Parts: sequence; C-alpha cells; structure tokens
Amino acid sequence: MTPELDAALTWAAGVLMVVGSALSLGAAFGILRFPDLLTRMHAATKPQVLGSLMLLTAVGLQLRTWALVPVLVVAWIFQLLTVPVSAHMLGRSGYRTKHLDKARLSVDELEEVVARVERGGPDGAHGAHGGAAAGAAGAGHDGGSPPRA
Repeated sequence: MTPELDAALTWAAGVLMVVGSALSLGAAFGILRFPDLLTRMHAATKPQVLGSLMLLTAVGLQLRTWALVPVLVVAWIFQLLTVPVSAHMLGRSGYRTKHLDKARLSVDELEEVVARVERGGPDGAHGAHGGAAAGAAGAGHDGGSPPRA
C-alpha cells in the first residue's frame, strides 16, 4: 500500500469517526433535551443508526483487514434491524400508557386502532387477548370445507 493511500484512508477514518461520534452525541442530546417520548425516540433512533454505520466503517478503514468486514456488516445489520423495532415497541407502549403529548401530534393514526381494541377487538366480539388466539385458530379456513387438523 502506498503512503498516500495509507494517509488518505487514515484521514477518511478520522473524518468518519468524528462525524459518527457527532451524530451519536446529537442523539444523546436529543434524548436529554426533547420534551416528550416520541421526539426522544426519534432522536435516539435516526442519528444513532447512521452514526453507528459511520463508526463501524471508520473501524474497518483504520484496521484495514478484510476478515473484519463481515463482523462489521453483521453488527450494522443488527443495529439496523433492532433499533427501529425497539423504538416501535417503545412508542406503542408509551402511547397506550399515555406517556406522550397529544398536542404535539399532527396526525394520530393509532387512536382509532387503540380505541377499537379497547372496545373489544376487531369485530367487537372478542376481548383484547381473545381476538388474536381466536383469529389464529381459524386461520386458513374458508368456510366451505371443514378445517384441517
């Protein structure tokens, strides 16, 4: 490897580390400073995933070994898959427990769904827990033939 390429990779890794760290720091400030649950979740998820990508890329550039690339890719894919799912679950539980400021919502698409479930399920006949079990038991049955065992 030429000294020029080595220096360019070192500088690129340094820039990626600084930008990735700044994004992660911005996420931390957002968690501390934003007023309600939903805006804090946004601050925790959006810049954190991009910041982790930049930091993992910087590590790969700095260490310069191909054996490390699959590990870094798996680490970033894990972040990419788990952070949005955990934020979604946290947001749903925060919504149901009323830990948000409804005045800050411009559109509330979840209000009707939660009200329908609290009334007794999708068709009003099942409870909040019985509807899922009853729906899973009859899945695949078209009504014209007996259900398969």
